[in-house]
Amino acid sequence: MMKFLGLLISVLCLLTSFNTTSLDTVRANYSKVVSDKELCEKMIAELAEAKNNSATHLAYLGALLTIWANHVFNPISKLNTFKEGKKNIEQAIKKEPANVELRFIRLSVQKNAPSFLGYKSNINEDTEFIKENRHQIGSEILKKNIEMLLID
Repeated sequence: MMKFLGLLISVLCLLTSFNTTSLDTVRANYSKVVSDKELCEKMIAELAEAKNNSATHLAYLGALLTIWANHVFNPISKLNTFKEGKKNIEQAIKKEPANVELRFIRLSVQKNAPSFLGYKSNINEDTEFIKENRHQIGSEILKKNIEMLLID
């Protein structure tokens, strides 16, 4: 019985560390996917396959889809991909409106989205929210990403 309990705890720790590593990998590569089509595609596939229902995973998947729209050639596909990503981000924020990371994700997309897409309405709100609440962030990678975004 003790061996089984030990094995179960080990497996749970491994799964927990995998989810953390996966999210840290997404955070670390987030700014790179704009110029790296293969990395963007790989990260979208990994997030979609993860079957993780967290708001953070949903928001990153949404952000990656909006970025993927830059890599798509067909204008209709570009627009549809961007809209799907935007929908995911907004659903995530609806689930957890006080999550600083989700606000960072939306801000990063809105600051970089073309004006004609009409997705720029939360820039000031999210900037202020992040500035007031960034002390809640534990991830060093995320802190660095936020600082880079706020400098722009």
